[in-house]
Amino acid sequence: MNFSTIVRKLSHPRVRRRLKIGLSIWAIAIIIGLTFKLAYDIGYFKAQSLIDAKNASTPANRPVLTMELAQRIVSGALMEDTGNPKTIVRQIINNDQKVSTIIIESNNQKKIAWIIDMRLFFSGDLFNNNGYNLTEALEQQYNIRDVNR
Repeated sequence: MNFSTIVRKLSHPRVRRRLKIGLSIWAIAIIIGLTFKLAYDIGYFKAQSLIDAKNASTPANRPVLTMELAQRIVSGALMEDTGNPKTIVRQIINNDQKVSTIIIESNNQKKIAWIIDMRLFFSGDLFNNNGYNLTEALEQQYNIRDVNR
């Protein structure tokens, strides 16, 4: 088959019409595919920019309980003067973000206290999910005797 035979067969009107229809279908399929790809990329980049903006707005550091912050939380919860508090934070035992354990002293009497979520002060018995008294265990560990018991 030479070139002139191929040109003669392609010049037939029925073959031309079928070629136009076939090429049109392929062109439409390519355009639809590119449209979907472009829409996906735009949506992906928009979603990624929202994720990046959200990550940039959240602080990357974990809040740390310092002695000063613990003293302010305790004084604020007990409604004491922050400049001259009656209850003093002596030691931070466990510096956890959710539940921090501290030792407070009031009237020469030491107690175990808890700061929950870096803002809520709690002084009293705390039990774990197995029913063990964590306050009593820490009092024995740190040799703190509670007169009221």
